[in-house]
Amino acid sequence: MSQLLAQTLRRSPLAGLDLRRLDRMAITLSGLCVVHCLATAVALALLASAGGLLGSPWIHEVGLTLAMVLGAVALGRGVYEHGFMMPSAVGGLGLGVMAGALTLPHDGSEALFTIVGVAILALGHQLNRIAAN
Repeated sequence: MSQLLAQTLRRSPLAGLDLRRLDRMAITLSGLCVVHCLATAVALALLASAGGLLGSPWIHEVGLTLAMVLGAVALGRGVYEHGFMMPSAVGGLGLGVMAGALTLPHDGSEALFTIVGVAILALGHQLNRIAAN
């Protein structure tokens, strides 16, 4: 199993990047997700047409896909390099909460659970950065 993980991580297009840089990129993506959620709520309140674009399900699906790929590479590589599972477990929980949020109705609960998931994921990446030092 660890050999398969090592081979996959070496073949990743992000393999040449420093682990701390990957985590910073992932934390930035998490921040952009929070900004998107808050901007969507404001846009829905102000402009129904702009809110329709920002609230489109495909934006959430693409964002979750990016978060999962970046999270899997950064957190998986962290386990491989420093050997601590906790950052990966915390990040995985955050990704799970974000994925679960996609199944919720667009009544505000989806945004709330997405923001909670993003915060948990960002904590996992921060723990990964700390463990790498």
